[in-house]
Amino acid sequence: MTPEIPHDQPSIESPLSGERLDVLASQVADSIKEDQRTRHLTTSYLPSRREVIGVLERLSWLLFPGFNGPREIDSDALQAHTRQLLAGVAGPLFHQIAGALRYAEASEPITFGEHCQDCDDLARKIVGGFLENIPALRARLSLDVQAAYDGDPAAHHTDETIFCYPGIRALWMHRVANELYKCDVPLIPRIIAEHAHELTGIDIHPGATIGESFFIDHGTGVVIGETTNIGNHCKVYQGVTLGARSFERDERGNLKRKTKRHPTLGNHVTVYAGTTILGGDTMIGDHCVIAGGVFLTRSIEANHTVRGPKAGVRLNENRGDFS
Repeated sequence: MTPEIPHDQPSIESPLSGERLDVLASQVADSIKEDQRTRHLTTSYLPSRREVIGVLERLSWLLFPGFNGPREIDSDALQAHTRQLLAGVAGPLFHQIAGALRYAEASEPITFGEHCQDCDDLARKIVGGFLENIPALRARLSLDVQAAYDGDPAAHHTDETIFCYPGIRALWMHRVANELYKCDVPLIPRIIAEHAHELTGIDIHPGATIGESFFIDHGTGVVIGETTNIGNHCKVYQGVTLGARSFERDERGNLKRKTKRHPTLGNHVTVYAGTTILGGDTMIGDHCVIAGGVFLTRSIEANHTVRGPKAGVRLNENRGDFS
């Protein structure tokens, strides 16, 4: 179905003649048919990024009511309100997860039958478990909000961290994505993670395991890899990378994909701005502090501070007239 041009858009004469447009359309169509990597022509069950983001929006009404969604909620009608929201999330989330499962089960090249009952049954089970976990998820996010307030003297109130802090936004989306990732839901956790990345500049793979009371201060440029493990009461600043040292390959030269590639942080670890910590066998012990700008590929025992070499400072007198 060809999309219609909006009525309020002025009519513009095409720079292509009819014959030239026909030739170009044929060439583009041929290129689409020839390259299976960049097209799906019959995937009605492929997850919709727009629908997933819509589900996230409704979830935010449940996770942070009053901050997101309706501004006035009658406490006497709170149960009816949450029931309506849960029902509004359950249906779209079910369809997206069922579609993702069906996509993952499809043969190559991607083809679909009319129905996949097993996918529907599994999606229904996943959605039920996820929604039942929302009270526990809200409790964890409350600890993250408190950690943000306790960790930043610039914060005037916990409300400010919810409204304004990119670390909180990235973290609540990560915790949602991680719940689905642990249920082996294809595609959707990555869609959520990349949406958070676009909004905040914070890149957390949905597979990363993050403990309670986590705070990302400022946040721009933070990268946390898939197999990272972060303990409780940890804090990282902008520009921190918790990444892989190298990528192992099998005997055929293909990347090994289910190995521990990213570091582990213990409890009460602080990592300051611009630091890079690499490697699946790199473990940072409890109560360690990693100073800014450090490049680290070795484990550190508990209760240590790690600093890099001091940068040299050189002062030159300004002799010109800058008035």
